[in-house]
Amino acid sequence: MTSIIRIADATDARIADFLNIRERDLIGRQSRFIAEGTVVLRMLLAAHRAGRGIRAEALLVLENKMAGLAPLLADWPQDVPTYVANAETIDAIAGFHLHRGVLALGSRLSAPDFPRLLSSLPEQSLVLVGCGISNHDNIGSMFRNAAGFAADAVFLDETSCDPLYRKALRVSVGSVLTTPYSRQGDAVSLLSALDAAGFLIAALSPSGTREIGDIATELQGRNRLALVVGTEGEGLPAEILQRFATVRIAQSPGLDSLNLGTASGIALHSAARAMGRVG
Repeated sequence: MTSIIRIADATDARIADFLNIRERDLIGRQSRFIAEGTVVLRMLLAAHRAGRGIRAEALLVLENKMAGLAPLLADWPQDVPTYVANAETIDAIAGFHLHRGVLALGSRLSAPDFPRLLSSLPEQSLVLVGCGISNHDNIGSMFRNAAGFAADAVFLDETSCDPLYRKALRVSVGSVLTTPYSRQGDAVSLLSALDAAGFLIAALSPSGTREIGDIATELQGRNRLALVVGTEGEGLPAEILQRFATVRIAQSPGLDSLNLGTASGIALHSAARAMGRVG
């Protein structure tokens, strides 16, 4: 079991990386990130042990949560410190009331590489692609849906926000740490590379020419599918909609579109069923 270090002062230098996490995020600072809550913590521990390029660096726990975390702490790496504080101190450290009672500091050892990830995908592949996704809740929802419907990877263009941002990581319930992904390049180049690798590119839009339920017909024996989503409101750029196949989600009249989390979930479910990935 990891050694327990008690913290009584929010200014203690040993927990400096946990300070005021509401106002700042660690992304971009030596590729560190904050994982919040026990579910995400378990995902972090699993990724750390699996050697997926993710490392746990420290743990901060509310003292009255220690008993409930005993099984997890028993498996926590001995060389990763666990800091414990009372409610007043831990709230002062975090900068807000930490009702989940647990934070972990992690780091990404190396940025995922697009060509390497693309070449590693199986012959039958389902991927989700995000273009210009700047909302952290939406990024988190994309990863949660990708994990829930057996997608092989998530690809994001360079204008999308980092999925290791604390809120995105929390909304994904840790799926960011277990789902292969890459975030680099412009959207058209990214989709062109997927197209060249044999993927059917299906761009989601309310004006799509085919309904998502017909995706099995669109595949016509092909084994690779890339579902593409854009920002809420503006949607995908015209260049992408003109260049690649477009699909829509049938819905009641009078509503412009669904939110990105719902739309990506419905599309992934339809695709996963068409490809025999879910019952």
